[in-house]
Amino acid sequence: MKLNAFKFNLPKEQIALYPTKDRDGSKLMVLHRKDGKIEHKKFKNILDYFTEGDTFILNNTKVFPARMWGNKEKTGAKIEVFMLRELNRESLLWDVIVDPARKIRIGNKLYFGKDDELVAEVIDNTTSRGRTLRFLFDGPYDEFKRTITEMGETPLPRYIKRETEPSDAERYQTIYAKEEGAVAAPTAGLHFSRELMKRMELQGINFAEVTVHVGLGSFRPVEVEDLTKHKMDSEQVIITKEACEIVNRAKDNKKRVCCVGTTTMRGIESSVSTNNHMKSLNGWTNKFIFPPYDFSVADSMITNFHMPESTLLMQVAAFGGYEHVWNAYKVAIKDKYRFFSYGDAMLII
Repeated sequence: MKLNAFKFNLPKEQIALYPTKDRDGSKLMVLHRKDGKIEHKKFKNILDYFTEGDTFILNNTKVFPARMWGNKEKTGAKIEVFMLRELNRESLLWDVIVDPARKIRIGNKLYFGKDDELVAEVIDNTTSRGRTLRFLFDGPYDEFKRTITEMGETPLPRYIKRETEPSDAERYQTIYAKEEGAVAAPTAGLHFSRELMKRMELQGINFAEVTVHVGLGSFRPVEVEDLTKHKMDSEQVIITKEACEIVNRAKDNKKRVCCVGTTTMRGIESSVSTNNHMKSLNGWTNKFIFPPYDFSVADSMITNFHMPESTLLMQVAAFGGYEHVWNAYKVAIKDKYRFFSYGDAMLII
């Protein structure tokens, strides 16, 4: 398929800038893969489609406050520093994106905090916008981590054009987030409330947790018309033996396996045995899923409504069928569904 097949116009007012009042209060579109039938529900109605023994695969990655603001030495220019990942704990080396990139060169120092209590030195250019920073910090690592956490902001996506609010620290995080390392939330999971998950447990539904640290690669624009030429950034994946046992048992018992989110789907599809079972994995994936694609593990998935021409939309189209998903998006725009990270949800069964 070509990039052009994933273009559509989205009215600005349908981009969700805030989450719904209640996590499970968002709208839910249910799309049936077999015939393209569409139902309109609330997210809390998701229980109607699952029974005892069915299994949900959740991504338990935790977003850290990755956006920091520093000042360049001498000029005092304000620089946004987006902390992508830790490269070396002992040397306090981090892979970051700086903006505006043109102002930052190797050897420059950046100062953070009201009294410049934290200093970093640029030691390498990794990409046109990317840099490697070495933080100059004398105290123990725990103290350093606490310092950057306090100085950082919740890394809301750039299209959310408003100030970060205190409530974002909680709402831009799933309730089951445990393993810190993501710079963006696995947004399909934001719809799950504690009450809903309790009801699911009482109904006999199982949960298998995997860790896929969401990076910015998922949101990198596709700049080639031929999708086979697009390269995804790598994201860290940890799939335990225990998670595999839960999922594979459900498959063997002919129960439904529901994958929560596109990043989770990339993770589990990166670790599949010859008999279409999930295997344990501790590594990295740069898997890019677009139509046509045969999925091995899950037979249903929960996702949000995604940006035009995004790799996330392409994966959803591969899972739900291009024509069915394309029609569902037309309906979503017509019926005023809310799009992107804080938006409404879609269940594909």
